[in-house]
Amino acid sequence: MLNDIESLIQLMARLPGLGPRSARRAVLHMLQKKDALMRPLAVALQNASDSVGHCSVCGNLDTVDPCTICRDPNRQRATLCVVEQVGHLWAIQRSGVFRGLYHVLGGNLSALDGIGPDDLAIARLVERVSEGSIGEVILALNVTIEGQATAHYIADRLRAFGVTVSRLAQGVPIGGELDYLDDGTLTAAFNSRRPAA
Repeated sequence: MLNDIESLIQLMARLPGLGPRSARRAVLHMLQKKDALMRPLAVALQNASDSVGHCSVCGNLDTVDPCTICRDPNRQRATLCVVEQVGHLWAIQRSGVFRGLYHVLGGNLSALDGIGPDDLAIARLVERVSEGSIGEVILALNVTIEGQATAHYIADRLRAFGVTVSRLAQGVPIGGELDYLDDGTLTAAFNSRRPAA
């Protein structure tokens, strides 16, 4: 019995944001509420495992293929937002600020980690753009060395197709105080400055 509990704790501790102590608390809570929480969770996990997969068009996760976003006839089909991970796509969707289509790369280029262009969905992105219906590609990648390198690589690959390639603005967040910002954020803010309204 103890082995089953330890096994569950170890599996839970692999989840982002959960260390061994948090996983132990979560497992204890589930075990104390088996009927109300643990059994429904087990069923939901099995159902999701059986029904959720990657969209063959954009790489999103959904129960249908193509995904709900790619199927939506009300989306702006000429604008494509490129993100690193599905979680980034979901964050942008939650904001409601973007009504175009998406493309999930599956990560960033990283020589240190041995991740090259063939390890990401860059070839599929180039293929989608080459079909001619995309007018703008928005690179919504993390502002890291790897994210910047990936953005430059993609922009170079797409240059031949005559599409507009843009990046998200960077700099001071709304409500941000200058004395709390790191040097990189301040540098990006100065470099991305625009005329005052």
